[in-house]
Amino acid sequence: MFRSLAFAIPLGLFAMSAGAQNSDKNIDIQSSVGDVHVGSDAEARDTGLPLYPGARLKHDEQNKNSANLGIFTAAFGFKLVVVNYDSDDSSEKIVAYYRKKLEKFGKVLECHTSRHGDDVHVNDGDHDSDSKELKCDGDNSGSNIELKVGTEYNQHVVSIEPEAKGSSFALVCLRARGKEGSI
Repeated sequence: MFRSLAFAIPLGLFAMSAGAQNSDKNIDIQSSVGDVHVGSDAEARDTGLPLYPGARLKHDEQNKNSANLGIFTAAFGFKLVVVNYDSDDSSEKIVAYYRKKLEKFGKVLECHTSRHGDDVHVNDGDHDSDSKELKCDGDNSGSNIELKVGTEYNQHVVSIEPEAKGSSFALVCLRARGKEGSI
């Protein structure tokens, strides 16, 4: 399914003349083949999660503070939203807040990692709808905490990284579908 992305993105960019709208941070392409949205216009609510009280959009020159990608065709659909924030609060407070908010989506999995931030993994292989359960990657050790809920093709992740003063965190929502299904 995701091998099709390698073909669809260039095709969509080629089709920009078929109704593209471009602002400072967004590209929207609408064509008979499908629709593509690429932008940095994401907010916490676009992930289906509320913003942690007092959190600030992360301003980091090395990493973009948000991403909003959507590709929709008759054959597949893919939506990924990532937003990065900073907070003066400890990672423990942020974990407690988002654990409760994520429960509405299902069983919350807590993973520990040394990776940074907003990584989401979707394996390209056999899949039957939304049935692949999420799991912790690696040896489940490290100071960074990932709260995960959902399935491999429909997931919410909050990745929290303790810092010297406060914490940084990423809110991630990923939804994918094959020919049948909706996003």
